[in-house]
Amino acid sequence: MIFLKIFEDKEKEYEQLEDRYHSPIPEKLRWRNWAADPEGVTGEELLDFVNNELFKKLKNLNAPSDRRGIVVRDVFEDSYNYMKSGTLMRQVINKINEIDFNSSEDRHLFGDIYEQILRDLQSAGNAGEYYTPRAITQFMVDIVDPKLGEKILDPACGTGGFLACAINNIRRDYVKSVEDEKILQKSINGVEKKPLPHLLCVTNMLLHGIEVPSQIRHDNTLARPLRDYGSADRVDVIVTNPPFGGMEEDGIESNFPAAYRTRETADLFLLLIMHLLKEGKRGAIVLPDGTLFGEGVKTHIKEKLLAECNLHTIVRLPNGVFSPYTGIKTNLLFFTKGERTKETWFYEHPYPNGVKSYNKTKPIRIEEFEPEKKWWHNRKMNEHAWKVSIDEIKAGGYNLDIKNPSVVNNAHRDPEELLTEYLLIAVIAEIRSVLKQELESVFSIINHLNAEIFFDNFELLASSPNAC
Repeated sequence: MIFLKIFEDKEKEYEQLEDRYHSPIPEKLRWRNWAADPEGVTGEELLDFVNNELFKKLKNLNAPSDRRGIVVRDVFEDSYNYMKSGTLMRQVINKINEIDFNSSEDRHLFGDIYEQILRDLQSAGNAGEYYTPRAITQFMVDIVDPKLGEKILDPACGTGGFLACAINNIRRDYVKSVEDEKILQKSINGVEKKPLPHLLCVTNMLLHGIEVPSQIRHDNTLARPLRDYGSADRVDVIVTNPPFGGMEEDGIESNFPAAYRTRETADLFLLLIMHLLKEGKRGAIVLPDGTLFGEGVKTHIKEKLLAECNLHTIVRLPNGVFSPYTGIKTNLLFFTKGERTKETWFYEHPYPNGVKSYNKTKPIRIEEFEPEKKWWHNRKMNEHAWKVSIDEIKAGGYNLDIKNPSVVNNAHRDPEELLTEYLLIAVIAEIRSVLKQELESVFSIINHLNAEIFFDNFELLASSPNAC
């Protein structure tokens, strides 16, 4: 509903700017003709219309050459209505109708609300796997610093956090004219495998002023053979947090060279990123500890990374950054393609004073990264930062799980023990995924209760900006 209302308000703008604008949505299905009237269709009649006309026709929208129509069709392609009460649906529609997405004030306020909705998904069952804390996305984008005219890609974009940060940064620092804005509109690219986060990302891009987010594709970037990606697919900047702790389905690994075949999702994305970056261009990725100390295929992948890219920095994050979704320790890897690694700097991000762990109510904050930003362009060894030469890394069998030498009596555990522990976590994650699928049928029974809770919270947020 949020997507359709935003699209409706954008269409009002198009109608003012384009003399012969024609909506890709059939007239009866346009928001203005079934949702805009607060006293309009409701109850069973509304439910029947949404289920049997709106969703069915938008899923099969015939728009072979209309980019806006393709966006609508892709959004609805794997979407379904889980609301069981047409009366409650009308209440939500009327509340959404109070927002004018052509008003900068309304759009800004709702942007904050939408960010809160995405943040809440972090601990919401099957949604937690595609929300990255805002502080992490902002820090990574700040460091990589995408420029106007550079082609930017997140190959596992989730709800679009990295892309939204990139858009904001480029507009703030580089967009000075209408022509600059047109260049920015064409430079944002994302791919998301799952339908719900894809929908959330497309909506997020509309909120961030991407007029036709047709470059946010609903697809699996790993399902395409690596050799099929050519020069036209190369990009200048990649920032991403690929799924980790899980496995791809059988056959995906055959899309990669034999020496690097694995079903570990994060490892495959690292290979893909190395392949897609142009020479001399920049990448940043979130990876778990298991990739750093893992052996076998993981060793071959790290050897390739260090030979083909300058892995200049690894920021080691403490426990709890992605809590409550996962307790796996994570790292931020920054590298430039086309330069061999000579040395790698490590920076151990500490907890703030008085904090022992992060959680939902006390997440990591962007202000905590100020020491890293100050250190970044004037690097010196200190209690948090140290460097390791490529010769030391090779001598250690390409193990990048290198501890802070400033920490006295740091407990070193056996890599085999850690790998076994990490693989166990991955198995648990797979079991958890199966259980979630089994519970979906149960969730549908109580969905109307969830909708009521959403409506109450949405009404609270919309009426009180401070609550956001």
